[in-house]
Amino acid sequence: MPYIPLEEHLPGITGLLEYRKDSAAPIRELTQILLRGPSSLTEGERELIATIVSSRNQCKFCTAAHTAAANVLLGEGDTSEKVKQNISTAPVSSKMKALLTIAAQVQESGKSVTEASVQKAKEEGATDLEIHDTVLIAALFCLYNRYVDGLATVTPTGAEFYNNLGNRLKQHGYNRLAQGYDHLKNQTVK
Repeated sequence: MPYIPLEEHLPGITGLLEYRKDSAAPIRELTQILLRGPSSLTEGERELIATIVSSRNQCKFCTAAHTAAANVLLGEGDTSEKVKQNISTAPVSSKMKALLTIAAQVQESGKSVTEASVQKAKEEGATDLEIHDTVLIAALFCLYNRYVDGLATVTPTGAEFYNNLGNRLKQHGYNRLAQGYDHLKNQTVK
């Protein structure tokens, strides 16, 4: 049960963003820029960064949501599961392994990022912008994970909810739906 009154049909961060739309606007804008804006990293790769951070922070809602988004964008579900299990053996490029390692270090602490890990990412072909965005996405998801868990938002357990959310994130990104979310009131959150 959430610690503050939130719309029951809007689990996770969506309920929080609807609760306070003025603070939600810049959060949504920054997330849209980083995860859906122009980048040499694919949208799926950027969702993997969100997934690894959320998984390591043990935020069930964000882990499930961004795993689903990564799966939809990648067209399969094996990669995200293997990334969460072991970055070094996951079926991603050497560059992505290096960037995901940096993201995991950010999740521990910004000071856990080492010059050696940044150098390794550069050696594997990562640009300064990709390294920058990886650190920023990882830091941002640490904030989101703590936001969602710190207010004990509703966390659905059903795969169907997250599959629908993953598809919505692919289609609409992180922008607020123009029609809002009242249409979700008729859906059962499981």
